Amino acid sequence: MSKGLKLSEILVTVLIAVVFAIIYNLWWFAYNVAQVAGLHIEQVTYGVWFMAAIVAYLIIPKPGIALIAEFAAGAGETIVMGKFDIPTIIYAILQGLACEIIFAIFKYKSRSLMVAALAGLATALISFPVDYFYGYLNEVAGWNLLLFIVFRAISGIVVAGLLSYYIVKALDQTGVTKLFRPASQKDYDNL
Repeated sequence: MSKGLKLSEILVTVLIAVVFAIIYNLWWFAYNVAQVAGLHIEQVTYGVWFMAAIVAYLIIPKPGIALIAEFAAGAGETIVMGKFDIPTIIYAILQGLACEIIFAIFKYKSRSLMVAALAGLATALISFPVDYFYGYLNEVAGWNLLLFIVFRAISGIVVAGLLSYYIVKALDQTGVTKLFRPASQKDYDNL
């Protein structure tokens, strides 16, 4: 498999990002409904905003894919919102970088459930400093902050990591993703 990105891989990554940009905008409704419950239950749904990078990487396991996907999804989200939102772009870049770090640790060779879950956790953790900078966490009581952190971390692992993994696994079953990975021994045996 070539190390550089092909135009087709970049285009598919951007397509994935566009789909997630729409999902991200629609997800605000579910997030706001969950927010009414209090006690930061909405943070359990937060992992949806981390999924573009993980899904794109699991389909096209190459360096840079996660960053491109998350940045494009964040930029697309601002377009769908109808306003340019700098915090969204900052979140997107940092989330994409967090995923890239995890994927680089595994040398961009693992598409395992564990790697997806770790990438989801990393994206959740990288979002906290930005939340603090923009004032979302400054006024939260200690016990409440702990709930906030735990729920978002769980969401990063379960929603962003595990759900992304199973979505891509389902796509793998259809054969749609075969174009982006080298043929396996099973593929050669089937010839």
